[in-house]
Amino acid sequence: RMQYITSFERLAKEEGVQKGLQQGQVELLIRQLTHRFGPLPDEVRPRLERATPAEIATLADHILEADSLDQVFDRN
Repeated sequence: RMQYITSFERLAKEEGVQKGLQQGQVELLIRQLTHRFGPLPDEVRPRLERATPAEIATLADHILEADSLDQVFDRN
């Protein structure tokens, strides 16, 4: 027996999945930044949590070439 899901419920579920994926990307980025540059300033986490998926991807790319935490964020 198949359960009926409204379009609103489906949209809410998809948004929840997207939010979960984005949170996972933020957590991974925080882990990478901490590994590369040491303990992070308190303002970094809120800044990353406000970032769009595109901004997160850009910051992740910047980690590969930056010599400092400031360089990661200054390029964005």
